[in-house]
Amino acid sequence: MPKSNKVALVLSCEHAGNKVPAKYRALFKGKTKVLESHRGWDPGALDFARAIAKETGAPLIANNVSRLLIETNRSVGHAQVFSEFTRKLARDEKDALLKSYYHPHRGVVEAVIKSALRTHARVVHIGVHTFTPTLNGKKRTADVGLLFDPARKAEVDFCEVWLHALHWEAPLLRVKKNYPYKGTSDGLTTALREKFAASRYVGIELEVNQALAAGPARRFTDIPNRIARSLALLIIKPED
Repeated sequence: MPKSNKVALVLSCEHAGNKVPAKYRALFKGKTKVLESHRGWDPGALDFARAIAKETGAPLIANNVSRLLIETNRSVGHAQVFSEFTRKLARDEKDALLKSYYHPHRGVVEAVIKSALRTHARVVHIGVHTFTPTLNGKKRTADVGLLFDPARKAEVDFCEVWLHALHWEAPLLRVKKNYPYKGTSDGLTTALREKFAASRYVGIELEVNQALAAGPARRFTDIPNRIARSLALLIIKPED
C-alpha cells in the first residue's frame, strides 16, 4: 500500500495510574502515601492524554500500573526500572514483572507506530507526562515542557511550531523546551529513536506541571482541552 503524505499521531501515557496488582500489594503495605504521590504515578497525565485523543482521534496506549512496581519509561538495565520496593526481588520475579507489564506496554506502542508507518509518511509520537511543581526543594518554573532531541531536525521544527500553537491557545502558559528534563534522557521516545529513522519518527514528551491539576476544577478542565487543540492544529485528523 503506498504511503500518504499525512502524519499519524500516536499517544502514550507511561504513568497513567498507580495500580498495584493484588499479588504485589504486600510489597507496598503501609505505603499508600508514596503510591499516591508523584513518585507512584503522574497525576493528571491520563486526563491530558485523553483530551488529546478525543480532539485528534489518535490512538492512546496507557499504562496504569505504578512506576514504583515497574518503570515503563526507562530502559531495561536502568537503575530506576525497579524501585526500592522491587529492587530486591529475585531475578525470576523481576523477569515476571518485565514480561507482564513492561514489555506489553512498550511493545504495543511500538506495534502501533509500525502499523501507522505502513500507511503514513511520518509518525508523531507524544508521550504524555506530568511533573511535580517542586523537586528537592526547588520550584519548577514552567507550566508545560516539550522534550525532544535537538539533533533531530524534525523534532526541533515540530516543537517550535507546537510552542507557537500553545501560545495561541493558552497565552498565559509558561512553555519551555527540554524542561524540566532533557529530551535525550533515557525514556521510551529515546529508545524508539534507535528503531525508527528521524525522517519517519518524531518522538516528543509532553510534560505538564501537576499544579495545573491541583487548581480550580474549571481551570483544570480547560487546560487539557487547550493543549489538545494546540496539537490538533498541527496534526491531520485520521479519516473515518
